[in-house]
Parts: sequence; structure tokens; C-alpha cells
Amino acid sequence: MTSPSKKTWLALVLSALASFEGMRTVAYLDPVGVPTICFGYTYGVEIGDTTTPERCDALLLDEAIRFGLAVSNSVAVPLSHEEQAAYTSFAYNVGTGAFKSSTLLRKLNAGDHRGACNELTRWVYAKGIKLPGLVKRRAEERELCLSGLNDANTKI
Repeated sequence: MTSPSKKTWLALVLSALASFEGMRTVAYLDPVGVPTICFGYTYGVEIGDTTTPERCDALLLDEAIRFGLAVSNSVAVPLSHEEQAAYTSFAYNVGTGAFKSSTLLRKLNAGDHRGACNELTRWVYAKGIKLPGLVKRRAEERELCLSGLNDANTKI
């Protein structure tokens, strides 16, 4: 059974990811040319692939949990639900390798929660091109992240 604490984090991240990614049941090329389907899923996707909304929902849940665990396993400080959701959304978008080698994570693990949240807005480029969608997404992730900094009662 998922604890109430985990359910709160999961609801936040699923809502964020669904909003940022949007669902498509037919594979398409993302802004940098990567075949993508469902809610931004890329692993093994080929143009021409199709799926169902139910499969997309299942993939989103699995990926949210997978990336959430990767974030949790990389972070050495307690996080609020909002921080966890923001960083999970970020890692889902840029990949765990980029997250693990980021200045954001170094600041976070040094205890600079605000500085780490503020790092999110630096990640707005894809293949050297500043993308308006990433600018909007990172601003919203930053706001979500910052909204959790005063919440001392909700740690995961």
C-alpha cells in the first residue's frame, strides 16, 4: 500500500508531468527529433507506433515512480513533496544522468534548497536552442519547488 505521504508526492508529479508533456497515442518527433509517445515517453519508440490512453497512463505512473526513485537516491537532504515532484519532473525531462551531474543537485545536497530550485530555470535549451515550452515548464517547476520550501511538516 502506498503511504499518504507518497500519494501526495505522486499526485503532484503525475499532475505536473501530464500537464507539461501532454498525451499523444501516436508517436511523433519531439522538438529535437526524438521519437516520442504518450506523456513524453521515448524508450524504444519508433515513428508509426501507436498505443492506448490506458497504456499511456500506466507508462506515466511507472516512469514517475522510476524517476522519483532516481531523484530520491541522488539527494542527500530531506525534500518536501513539492521539491520531490519538481525535481522528478525535471529529471523525467532531461534524464537522470543530467540530473545527477547538475549544479542543481550539488546545491541541493549542500543544503541550498532555494539555490537548487532557482537552477531549474537555467535548463531551457535543447540542442542549443532556447525553447519557449521549456522556459514555461522550468518556471512552473521552479514555482512548485519553491512552494515546498516553507512546508516543514511534509517531508518524504
